[in-house]
Formats: sequence, structure tokens, C-alpha cells
Amino acid sequence: MENVLAVILGGGQGSRLFPLTKTRSKPAVPIGGKYRLVDIPISNCLNSHIRKIYVLTQFNSASLNRHVKNTFTFDAFNPGFVDVLAAEQTISSQSWFQGTADAVRQSMHHMDNHEFDYVMILSGDQLYQMNFKEMMKAHIDSKADLSIATIPVDADDATGFGIMKVGKDSKIESFVEKPGKEELGDWASDVPDDLKKKGQHYLASMGIYVFSKEVLRELLEQNPDATDFGKEIIPSAISKKKKICSYIYGGYWTDIGTIKSFYEANLALTDAMPSFNLYDTSRMVYTRARMLPASKVSGTALERSIIAEGCVVEASRIEHTLVGIRSRIGRGTTVADSIIMGNDSFPKYEEIEQKNADFPPVGIGERCFIQNCIIDKNARIGNDVRINGGDHLADGNYDNYTVVDGIVVVPKGSILKDGTNI
Repeated sequence: MENVLAVILGGGQGSRLFPLTKTRSKPAVPIGGKYRLVDIPISNCLNSHIRKIYVLTQFNSASLNRHVKNTFTFDAFNPGFVDVLAAEQTISSQSWFQGTADAVRQSMHHMDNHEFDYVMILSGDQLYQMNFKEMMKAHIDSKADLSIATIPVDADDATGFGIMKVGKDSKIESFVEKPGKEELGDWASDVPDDLKKKGQHYLASMGIYVFSKEVLRELLEQNPDATDFGKEIIPSAISKKKKICSYIYGGYWTDIGTIKSFYEANLALTDAMPSFNLYDTSRMVYTRARMLPASKVSGTALERSIIAEGCVVEASRIEHTLVGIRSRIGRGTTVADSIIMGNDSFPKYEEIEQKNADFPPVGIGERCFIQNCIIDKNARIGNDVRINGGDHLADGNYDNYTVVDGIVVVPKGSILKDGTNI
């Protein structure tokens, strides 16, 4: 895999993940209690022995840049790297990245400083564990110009993806972006019998591409105004009769594009046998190493929950909940079906003892009830606060919180005073 260079796209504004993306980019959003979304594609690369990795960033990129710099470093005897390429103005381009393809086009002069034959394009906001060696082998064996990772979906899911029409020898014949249900009859592919039994007749693009180096350069140069891979570069490659192959992936994969998908993917990690397995030592997820003490739990009934390091938990009950690093949860509090992202620093004892109703310490106070909620980092939740998310709440942005699909999101650094009722 020494001849493979990986490019991870940092994404745009991430408006569908607002307010989690209010002060950070999508790949920098915390997940799993201690990780960030960008850790997923980088870990997949490292586990697949890909050691040349660029992360392209632009919007709200400070925390993402800092995380990558502080986390992924190689020693002097390893030629590998994980480098950030921020959007920049150059003599040849005075504009910021206009889309996925434009970001790669503007970064090619940096990539040319290294030797490689293949470019793997990855998204920074997906959750999956994939052995890229297998995809690379399929790409090389088929002598493809471009390989696209696809995942089998049924008719209900197909309308939300780019769908590939795949013929013999896994060759992609045509592509349509988010077809309507009435169009799907023409877009079924010849899939294995086990997929047909599940009704998964359609192959959806995962946004994971392998280009042969010169083919990528040719397509970008021949389409100087194209800004997006899915909408422009891939259809152009098909029209130019390039050999484009589908690599069918049968494992777990989900796109973290909305608050609801983010919420469901996180809580799925609390299952007894989660589809995304953080405990598989052969597919480790790497993140920043923190020197934190073990978590301390006192008098709490725990059910289907994950507690990260450095937490002090005195709650009455925590159920189906993910508790992030350095979280503080006070006595008599119940938390259910929620994501607590934790804190960037420990709460100060003097703040806890002062019991200031207008400015509570970071964490969650005493005698609270929290359900169907995402509490972002460094939020200050006072005593006797009640948050009961659900379909009965109208979506919208309010003073100190946002409601999306019935999920209450308390933004980073927000304050909910004692007795707040949502």
C-alpha cells in the first residue's frame, strides 16, 4: 500500500448537523465518547497500511487541524504522514474550495511532492470499518480507471443516495443522483442472490473512490469547472468510456449527515453486539491519547451505557446513554437515550461548592431528568433541570437549545439555569 495516497475531505459548512457544527467542522464532531469523526477514515487507512494521508479542511477548521496535529504523528524512521491541507489562495487559484473535486484539484500540487500510483478519496463524516487493501486489490485486478465503493440498499433507502447501474464484471454503466421511487425500476443491478432476498437490488455510492493517479489528473484537467465528484466527475468519466468498477461492501456503514443519524449511530454503540465494534483489536480506532484518570461512579444504576475516561458520575440512573470524557453528573439525576459529549477540562471544585444558580459548573447538576438529548461539550446544566425530548416538541432554534426531529441539542458551552424545563 506504499503506492496509495489517501485524501480525506473535511466537508463544507455541515448545516444539517447544526448546532454541532456551529464552531467546528463535521469531521471534528465528537463521537463515541472520546473520538472525533475524522478518526474513523484515518484509522481505516492506518489499519490498511496506508501511511500517506492528507486531510483537506476549510470551514471552521481550527479544532480539526489541532486534533489531527496532536493525534497522528509518526516517528523519524517512518516515512508516513497525516497532514492537514487547508484551503489557500495561490497564483493559479484565488478562490476557496468550491466542492469535493475542486478541493482535490487545488491540492494536487501538494500531492505531487510524493510518489504514488493511486489516490483514495474518503469522506470525513462516515462511520464504518473497512479493509482498504481488499478494495485496492479489486481495483488493480480489474485494471479499472476508477473504483467506487458501493453498498446494497433497498428501494426505501435508494432515493437518498447516488445509485450505480452495474453490469458484467462489476463495471458501472450509468449513475443517477437520488432517483425518485418511480425511476428505480431502471436502476436495479445484478446483485448476488442473498442481497436479492433482502430486497437490496440497488447499489449506492458510499463516497469512497479509488482513482488511478493519471486518470484523476486527466478528469480534473478536462473538467476545469467541475466542483463535485458525484455530480460531475463520475458522470464525465462514464461518458468518456473510462473503466469504472463497483466494489460492493457488505459491512456496516452509515453517513453521519444529520442530527438524527448522528444520534442513532452513537446510541447504537451501546448495543450488546454493536455493528460498529470498538472492541475489535484488529480494526482499532485511534484517537488522541489523553492522560485521564479512570471514571468514578457512585450509587448509579447503569444500563446499556458507555462511560468514557475521567468522569465523575453520581446519578441515580443512566440508561441507553453515551457519556463522554470528563463528564460530571450530579446526584439524583436520571439520563436516558442521550449523548453527553463531556468537557474539555475538569469542573472546578470551587464552582461546584459555590452553587451559583445562574452560572452552574460544567456538567450536569443534581436532580435532573434528561431524555432524548444531545449535550455538547462544556455545557453547564444546573440543578433540577428537566429536558424531555420527543415528537411533542416543535423543531427550531431556541435561546439555549435546538430541537431537531424531536431531539434536544444543547450547544457547546450553553448554560441552562437551575429549574429549566424543556
